Amino acid sequence: MKVRRVIANNRRKGFEVSSARRHFFFPYSKAEPSPSGADRIVRLYVDRELARDGFTYVLASGQEGSVLMAHVLEYNNDPATTRNWLLYRLTLEAQKKLERSPLSRRELIRRLGTSPAQLYRLLDQTNTKKSVDHMLKLLHVLECDVELKVRDRGGEVHVALR
Repeated sequence: MKVRRVIANNRRKGFEVSSARRHFFFPYSKAEPSPSGADRIVRLYVDRELARDGFTYVLASGQEGSVLMAHVLEYNNDPATTRNWLLYRLTLEAQKKLERSPLSRRELIRRLGTSPAQLYRLLDQTNTKKSVDHMLKLLHVLECDVELKVRDRGGEVHVALR
């Protein structure tokens, strides 16, 4: 997701970041170095050197910092970012289990009912176009249980699936 515009909002003590579809807030306290009342932002711009995937700011002290859009999305709990992190973590676990599994890749492909190319796409941690369903099926064939918990930020569990 590309950054279209960024504004420093000193009243709210954060950056207002706009993309093509949404607007986000990112607090100064999460940026490094952190802007403050004593060390204000003197320059702020969408950084072309970051391929417009972030922005850079310069403080009055001369310190410079950059924030990537990935950090903004993570801070704002963007659902697509959460899904991609889930897929990434499931893929890493599947890779570990596959290394220790007695199953051959050919047998794994047969049990999944898929092609070799699809198996390699499932095992590619950079592939975000695969589905969580297919990853769960792969982990099941590798004899893994996946547990999903939904809880309040206070810690109370509402749903636990196995």
